[in-house]
Amino acid sequence: MPELKLAHAFDMQLSVKSPIVDLGKTPQGGRLIAEVTGGTVEGPMLNGHIQSGGADWLLVRDDGVMQLDVRITIETEDGGLIYARYEGLRHGPKEVMEKLARGEAIDPSQFYFRIMPRFETSAASHLWLNKYLFLGTGERNSQGPKYSVFKVE
Repeated sequence: MPELKLAHAFDMQLSVKSPIVDLGKTPQGGRLIAEVTGGTVEGPMLNGHIQSGGADWLLVRDDGVMQLDVRITIETEDGGLIYARYEGLRHGPKEVMEKLARGEAIDPSQFYFRIMPRFETSAASHLWLNKYLFLGTGERNSQGPKYSVFKVE
C-alpha cells in the first residue's frame, strides 16, 4: 500500500458575523448558525479571499462535540471561483471549551479541531482541486476559525 503523505496547501482565515444565531436545542442538539462575512486564503498552492454569503451550520451534540457543516466560496487571485464545503469536529475538556466559547485565546493543542474539506471549481488553473482529498486542522481567534489545509497525496 502507498504511504499517505500530506502537503500543506494553504491557510484559511474566516471572518464570522457576531453574534452567532442560536436556534436553541433541536432534536439533533444545540443548533447555531455562523454567517461567514469574508476571509483570506494564503499558501503555497492557493491564494485569494473568501466571499461573504457563506455560513457554518453548527451542531452541539449531547456529548459536547461540535459538528461543523460549512459552505463558502473562494475567489482566487486570478479570478477563479471555488465552492468549498467542509465538515469537521471540535471538542475538548469542558473548561477549555467554555473559555473558547467566551472568545478567550486557547492554545490549539488543548482541544481537537479537524476538518475534511472538498472543493469544486471550473476555473482552469485550479482544476486540480477537484481531484484530491484534503484534511485540515483548526484553531479559533477573534476573527473566527483559522485552518491549515493539507492535500492528501
